[in-house]
Amino acid sequence: MVRLQIFIAALWWGSLTAVGFGVVPMLFVHLETPAIAGQMAAKLFSAQTWLALFCGLLLLWAAKRENLVHHRHTPSPWVIAGMLLALLIEFAAKPHILARDNLALWHNLGSAFYFFQWLCAGQVLWAKSPLKSEPAVAADATKTD
Repeated sequence: MVRLQIFIAALWWGSLTAVGFGVVPMLFVHLETPAIAGQMAAKLFSAQTWLALFCGLLLLWAAKRENLVHHRHTPSPWVIAGMLLALLIEFAAKPHILARDNLALWHNLGSAFYFFQWLCAGQVLWAKSPLKSEPAVAADATKTD
Protein backbone atom coordinates (compact mmCIF):
# COMPACT_ATOMS: atom_id res chain seq x y z
CA MET A 1 0.00 0.00 0.00
CA VAL A 2 2.90 2.37 0.71
CA ARG A 3 4.28 1.96 -2.82
CA LEU A 4 0.88 2.84 -4.24
CA GLN A 5 0.78 5.99 -2.09
CA ILE A 6 4.26 6.97 -3.28
CA PHE A 7 3.22 6.44 -6.89
CA ILE A 8 0.05 8.53 -6.45
CA ALA A 9 1.91 11.32 -4.64
CA ALA A 10 4.60 11.29 -7.36
CA LEU A 11 1.94 11.48 -10.07
CA TRP A 12 0.29 14.46 -8.36
CA TRP A 13 3.52 16.37 -7.71
CA GLY A 14 5.05 15.45 -11.06
CA SER A 15 1.99 16.49 -13.03
CA LEU A 16 1.86 19.83 -11.20
CA THR A 17 5.54 20.33 -11.98
CA ALA A 18 5.24 19.40 -15.66
CA VAL A 19 2.09 21.39 -16.37
CA GLY A 20 2.73 24.50 -14.30
CA PHE A 21 6.46 24.91 -14.72
CA GLY A 22 7.03 23.29 -18.11
CA VAL A 23 4.08 23.00 -20.47
CA VAL A 24 2.13 26.19 -19.76
CA PRO A 25 5.13 28.54 -20.05
CA MET A 26 5.96 26.87 -23.38
CA LEU A 27 2.42 27.56 -24.63
CA PHE A 28 2.96 31.28 -24.19
CA VAL A 29 6.28 31.08 -26.03
CA HIS A 30 5.20 28.93 -28.96
CA LEU A 31 1.53 29.60 -29.68
CA GLU A 32 0.47 32.43 -31.99
CA THR A 33 -1.19 34.70 -29.44
CA PRO A 34 -1.39 34.97 -25.65
CA ALA A 35 -5.17 34.53 -25.92
CA ILE A 36 -4.80 31.13 -27.60
CA ALA A 37 -2.13 30.11 -25.10
CA GLY A 38 -4.36 31.23 -22.23
CA GLN A 39 -7.30 29.20 -23.50
CA MET A 40 -5.15 26.09 -23.78
CA ALA A 41 -3.58 26.74 -20.37
CA ALA A 42 -7.06 26.98 -18.82
CA LYS A 43 -7.92 23.55 -20.22
CA LEU A 44 -4.66 22.07 -18.94
CA PHE A 45 -5.17 23.57 -15.50
CA SER A 46 -8.71 22.14 -15.39
CA ALA A 47 -7.37 18.70 -16.26
CA GLN A 48 -4.71 19.19 -13.59
CA THR A 49 -7.37 20.07 -11.02
CA TRP A 50 -9.30 16.87 -11.66
CA LEU A 51 -6.11 14.81 -11.58
CA ALA A 52 -5.13 16.46 -8.27
CA LEU A 53 -8.54 15.73 -6.75
CA PHE A 54 -8.41 12.12 -7.95
CA CYS A 55 -4.91 11.66 -6.52
CA GLY A 56 -5.96 13.32 -3.27
CA LEU A 57 -8.99 11.07 -2.90
CA LEU A 58 -6.88 7.99 -3.57
CA LEU A 59 -4.33 9.14 -1.00
CA LEU A 60 -7.07 9.74 1.58
CA TRP A 61 -8.58 6.33 0.83
CA ALA A 62 -5.17 4.64 1.19
CA ALA A 63 -4.53 6.53 4.44
CA LYS A 64 -7.94 5.44 5.77
CA ARG A 65 -7.12 1.80 5.01
CA GLU A 66 -3.72 2.19 6.65
CA ASN A 67 -5.24 3.97 9.64
CA LEU A 68 -7.74 1.14 10.18
CA VAL A 69 -4.83 -1.26 10.52
CA HIS A 70 -2.87 1.02 12.86
CA HIS A 71 -5.95 2.41 14.69
CA ARG A 72 -5.27 6.05 13.84
CA HIS A 73 -7.84 8.47 12.51
CA THR A 74 -5.96 11.45 11.13
CA PRO A 75 -6.13 12.25 7.42
CA SER A 76 -3.14 14.06 5.99
CA PRO A 77 -3.63 17.82 6.31
CA TRP A 78 -1.28 18.26 3.33
CA VAL A 79 -3.53 16.18 1.08
CA ILE A 80 -6.63 18.05 2.19
CA ALA A 81 -4.94 21.46 1.81
CA GLY A 82 -3.70 20.54 -1.67
CA MET A 83 -7.17 19.44 -2.73
CA LEU A 84 -8.72 22.63 -1.38
CA LEU A 85 -6.14 24.71 -3.25
CA ALA A 86 -6.97 22.83 -6.47
CA LEU A 87 -10.64 23.64 -5.97
CA LEU A 88 -9.83 27.30 -5.29
CA ILE A 89 -7.93 27.49 -8.57
CA GLU A 90 -10.75 25.89 -10.55
CA PHE A 91 -13.76 27.58 -8.99
CA ALA A 92 -12.45 30.86 -7.56
CA ALA A 93 -9.48 32.05 -9.62
CA LYS A 94 -10.10 30.51 -13.05
CA PRO A 95 -13.54 32.09 -13.72
CA HIS A 96 -12.14 35.56 -12.96
CA ILE A 97 -9.06 34.95 -15.11
CA LEU A 98 -11.15 33.76 -18.06
CA ALA A 99 -13.47 36.76 -17.68
CA ARG A 100 -10.38 38.99 -17.49
CA ASP A 101 -11.90 40.43 -14.31
CA ASN A 102 -9.08 42.16 -12.42
CA LEU A 103 -6.72 39.85 -14.30
CA ALA A 104 -3.50 40.71 -12.47
CA LEU A 105 -5.01 40.04 -9.04
CA TRP A 106 -6.67 36.75 -9.96
CA HIS A 107 -3.72 35.50 -11.99
CA ASN A 108 -1.40 36.19 -9.05
CA LEU A 109 -3.79 34.50 -6.62
CA GLY A 110 -4.20 31.51 -8.94
CA SER A 111 -0.42 31.26 -9.31
CA ALA A 112 0.00 31.39 -5.52
CA PHE A 113 -2.68 28.72 -5.04
CA TYR A 114 -0.92 26.55 -7.63
CA PHE A 115 2.49 27.01 -6.01
CA PHE A 116 1.14 26.15 -2.55
CA GLN A 117 -0.65 23.12 -3.97
CA TRP A 118 2.70 22.07 -5.49
CA LEU A 119 4.30 22.44 -2.05
CA CYS A 120 1.53 20.38 -0.43
CA ALA A 121 1.90 17.59 -3.00
CA GLY A 122 5.66 17.73 -2.54
CA GLN A 123 5.27 17.41 1.22
CA VAL A 124 3.01 14.38 0.76
CA LEU A 125 5.56 12.79 -1.57
CA TRP A 126 8.43 13.59 0.81
CA ALA A 127 6.53 12.17 3.80
CA LYS A 128 5.78 8.94 1.92
CA SER A 129 9.34 8.54 0.71
CA PRO A 130 11.04 5.40 1.99
CA LEU A 131 14.29 7.31 2.32
CA LYS A 132 14.58 8.31 5.93
CA SER A 133 17.64 9.95 7.36
CA GLU A 134 19.47 7.40 9.41
CA PRO A 135 22.57 8.01 11.49
CA ALA A 136 25.69 7.26 9.53
CA VAL A 137 27.44 4.13 10.65
CA ALA A 138 31.17 4.00 10.10
CA ALA A 139 32.11 1.17 7.78
CA ASP A 140 34.94 0.16 10.07
CA ALA A 141 32.72 -0.02 13.16
CA THR A 142 31.28 -3.36 12.10
CA LYS A 143 34.59 -4.97 11.23
CA THR A 144 36.54 -6.97 13.74
CA ASP A 145 40.25 -7.33 13.34
